[in-house]
Amino acid sequence: MKKITGSLPFRLLLGVILGIIVGQLAGSGLMHVVVTIKYILNQVIVFCVPLIIIGFIAPSITRLGNNASKMLGVAIIIAYVSSIGAALFSMTAGFLMIPHLSIATEVEGLKDLPAIVFQLDIPQIMPVMSALVFSLLLGLAATWTRAAVVTQVLEEFQQIVLSIVTKVVIPILPVFIAFTFCALSYEGTITKQLPVFLQVVIIVMIGHYIWLALLYAIGGVYSGKNPFDVIKNYGPAYITAVGTMSSAATLAVALRCAKKSQPPLRDDMVDFGIPLFANIHLCGSVLTEVFFVMTISKILYGTIPSLGTMILFCALLGVFAIGAPGVPGGTVMASLGLITGVLGFDETGTALMLTIFALQDSFGTACNVTGDGALTMILTGFAEKHGIKRQKIESGL
Repeated sequence: MKKITGSLPFRLLLGVILGIIVGQLAGSGLMHVVVTIKYILNQVIVFCVPLIIIGFIAPSITRLGNNASKMLGVAIIIAYVSSIGAALFSMTAGFLMIPHLSIATEVEGLKDLPAIVFQLDIPQIMPVMSALVFSLLLGLAATWTRAAVVTQVLEEFQQIVLSIVTKVVIPILPVFIAFTFCALSYEGTITKQLPVFLQVVIIVMIGHYIWLALLYAIGGVYSGKNPFDVIKNYGPAYITAVGTMSSAATLAVALRCAKKSQPPLRDDMVDFGIPLFANIHLCGSVLTEVFFVMTISKILYGTIPSLGTMILFCALLGVFAIGAPGVPGGTVMASLGLITGVLGFDETGTALMLTIFALQDSFGTACNVTGDGALTMILTGFAEKHGIKRQKIESGL
């Protein structure tokens, strides 16, 4: 029993339940404290994200040696194929289902959250995308120049980041998730928006699970491994993604889950692939956004965009997803130009898109994070099929 109650999934679920209950009972005085602590914890987690990206991706590239450029190219290609495939799958479902749906979108009566008592800002050392590009360039350049000293520094830096993840990030995640759900419960998102939430989210969640099943089936066939040995360990990462609504904030837990998935996933591929995919593989968010823009277009403008327009939107959205930040609402924010430019949405349509997307963003993020395991399985299969030797890694996760 002690092992169960001390496990990360149990603590995460407990945080969700306690957060919802307290949010229903709390007054404005308590919520001042909740939103303040939630803000500070979020600042700490977000601050650590660039460190995690640099600490894992750059050393992983140096270990890959001359194969680094090849593996990076493969990773980007499969991430794009997964995202555009999810978009086209969602588009097909939209054309088949949306004409037969009647989705209510008017939701009123939400409480306003109290103001933060004091705002403690902890700026990141660099933006997430800057950290990603810096990691890629640093790792590749260190490999090309055979920089032994820099390579050793990166190895030691990874151990430092591992210590930060295990002693700081993971312990505070259940608390952060509890406060997040407490705020959602207090303002009424969990209760008053439930009808809209259920009607829209159930459809896209089914789509998420179908796409994940397809990704893991492909990963299993290509790598010759049992995909269940990977996905069975992803429960904590899925729950964390639902609570944080951020692939980047879930990165520490995703790494831990992927590390448990051996032998289907290689350690060196996990250290390289999981942090990379957390920022460039957003299949769940893309799938959701495509279905939602078609739904909103039908509601507001009386028609679904044409097939040609939607195919163009899906193709471009896959590119934007690679560059979208792994933060709450990152995909839809990065693609607002496509929504207004390609689909012709006005201010009302854009606002409604942002609102409904926010209602399910947590589940789209959970699909993104869980799908990273399947893509890492494909990377592992590619490495083994092309004779890329396993790099010896001692990890504390």
